[in-house]
Amino acid sequence: MTNFKSDFLHTLQTRGYIKQTTHEAELDAYCASGVPMGYIGFDATAESLHVGSLVQIMLLRRLQQAGGKPVVLMGGGTTKVGDPTDKAASRPILSEAEIEKNIAGIKKVFSTFLTFGDGPTDAIMVNNAEWLDKIGYIEFLRDIGKLFTINTMVKQDTVARRLKNEQPYTFLEFNYTLLQAYDFLELSRRYNCMIQLGGSDQWGNIVAGADLIHKADGKTGFGITSHLITTASGGKMGKTADGAVWLNAEMRTPYEYWQFWRNTEDADVGRFLKLFTDLPLDEITRLEALEGAQINDAKIALADAATTMLHGAEAAEAAKASAAKVFEEGGTGGALPTFDLAKSEVEAGMLAAAGFTLAGLTKSNGDARRQTKAGATKINGEAMSDENRVLALSDFDQDGFATLSVGKKRHARLKLVD
Repeated sequence: MTNFKSDFLHTLQTRGYIKQTTHEAELDAYCASGVPMGYIGFDATAESLHVGSLVQIMLLRRLQQAGGKPVVLMGGGTTKVGDPTDKAASRPILSEAEIEKNIAGIKKVFSTFLTFGDGPTDAIMVNNAEWLDKIGYIEFLRDIGKLFTINTMVKQDTVARRLKNEQPYTFLEFNYTLLQAYDFLELSRRYNCMIQLGGSDQWGNIVAGADLIHKADGKTGFGITSHLITTASGGKMGKTADGAVWLNAEMRTPYEYWQFWRNTEDADVGRFLKLFTDLPLDEITRLEALEGAQINDAKIALADAATTMLHGAEAAEAAKASAAKVFEEGGTGGALPTFDLAKSEVEAGMLAAAGFTLAGLTKSNGDARRQTKAGATKINGEAMSDENRVLALSDFDQDGFATLSVGKKRHARLKLVD
């Protein structure tokens, strides 16, 4: 294990982030002197980032905590191409309006993890459309394209795999590496930002950027990659039975977010506490040593800390209180995801299966029926036995709420509206 002198790299190492670095000794010296500056790019492919992007956000948070200056790079330009990394097929091409809408949604989350402003270590947010939209094609080929070789580019994992499998790999996608490398060059010139961070699947693109800085300007750019996070059982981080764990509250409620962390596998608790919370390492060591039923205390600590960081302490407390009511007291839990249902639909004889689908607990009415046959569905804590059961006004309490459950961990409420 390297004995890093800089607080930033020491923290990344002891908390388990680092997969690869470039120029290790020089990077450590850069991080230990002055105010190191690093960036990560986020393409705007959806209206929110999800938990799969959280390691990258935490890397920027760790940089700021260590006295560095984070740069959040919005991919207004690169999203028009689409990152082909680790993809078996081309990404869909988004319109400029869709990209702008997605950027507006993505921006919301960063202020909860980073401090933005004009201070020396305050984070800044920039959009690579500022320079990519203005670039001239001939100029780019002449000044940038000449510094790349096809020989090197075809060796990148994504390119090599697509070619080997005879899958289409468009010239548009082939240019993505050049554009990401050019981002690094532009940020080094505009802000003296000399570190690019990312997941290990970005290693080839990051190295390409560092090489470009050296060839074009004779400077040393640095790269740091983190491990790609999978669960102990081999699942993809942030993927659940009902879809991605989005970071924006309107797409995944604080309660659902809290529950995601509360349901962490036992073997992942210590690792996730190090990666996704600010709890001190000695406290994490104590928590991950818990055994048996006590491991649930560690999972609750993880859920509390992660939810507080994203949604605030009040939302985390409300989520925990709702979980206690649902699981321990059989109550409804006010922080459960709630969906409006017209009273007239119930009076017309709406199927309970349709209620489960409306609440996002099942993918379709047929799925709801299958879950009922398997004994997994409940209304207000009472198991459903009839897959063709209809909802009744008596299912709703005096405030107009009914609690639906699928299995032990997935719950939602329906609220009657006129």
